[in-house]
Amino acid sequence: MSRERALRRAAREAEAHQARVRRERAARRRAVLTRLRPALPRRRGSGRLPSRLSRAERAGITVGALVAVTFVWLLVDGLSTRIALTALIALCAPMLFVLTLDRRT
Repeated sequence: MSRERALRRAAREAEAHQARVRRERAARRRAVLTRLRPALPRRRGSGRLPSRLSRAERAGITVGALVAVTFVWLLVDGLSTRIALTALIALCAPMLFVLTLDRRT
């Protein structure tokens, strides 16, 4: 009986030793990887402008752009001028919103 217990204890100790060796090896591997990996600051968010704007700000931007395009199409006569001004509004609107809302980080 005591011989069986001694064998079981020896098996448990061998398993515990193997597990300890595995944990130590994994810890060393993690330490080496963290040393090799460059220390970059973690960025939060997606980096896109709409994710940082509130729903009201996005609605204001959309309504403002639509009002500007509507005025262009109602008050300007030439078709090519209308298309050019619409394209200009579409291209310059994001820049103006960034400058006016100061969300450029």
